Amino acid sequence: MNIKKGLDHLRQVDKKLARLINEFEAPEFKEEKNYFEALVRAIVYQQLSGKAASTIYKRFKNLFEDDVNLSPEDVINKTHEELRSVGLSNQKAAYVRNIAEAFANGSIPKNLDELKDEEVVKILIAVKGVGPWTAEMFLMFTLQRPDILPVTDLGIQRGMQLFCKLDELPTIEFMMKTAEPWQPYRTVASWYMWRLVEGPFEW
Repeated sequence: MNIKKGLDHLRQVDKKLARLINEFEAPEFKEEKNYFEALVRAIVYQQLSGKAASTIYKRFKNLFEDDVNLSPEDVINKTHEELRSVGLSNQKAAYVRNIAEAFANGSIPKNLDELKDEEVVKILIAVKGVGPWTAEMFLMFTLQRPDILPVTDLGIQRGMQLFCKLDELPTIEFMMKTAEPWQPYRTVASWYMWRLVEGPFEW
């Protein structure tokens, strides 16, 4: 993903967004090659505060001898009780195993980076435990696809509410319409919606 090109485009097509870009730092998207671990981490972090999720994930990684290169086989070789022992809920432990099995049996192919956004989402959400939000986060932060707008994300909704000075959270239709000019760099624009919520910023 070409961040500079995206910022230049967004500055040109949306003067209001240009103010945010000038006010805040440029986004960073770190490349990640272990697709399996990226999805497992996304599951662990679902519906938890960053601090709690980080603690659980650290314990989870400590279950494995090679905690650098986590593999599907590593997880499959652990019992459900062992996965639960680090603080994972019953449901999340099952979801993590589902992902491991999907990678191991080829349901999730190794060449995700070669597939279109829609194909990646379709493959991932076929695995129980991976919903559209998780798939979109994977597209944005792991595959670094430039044109993702996660409309179901509360942070994006709140950011759009502040950005458009709305009294209540925007509808999905409104968000899609507002973001039309941002294409094909809606991932970068979305990052600024999250950043706007963090603040501080005043129009």
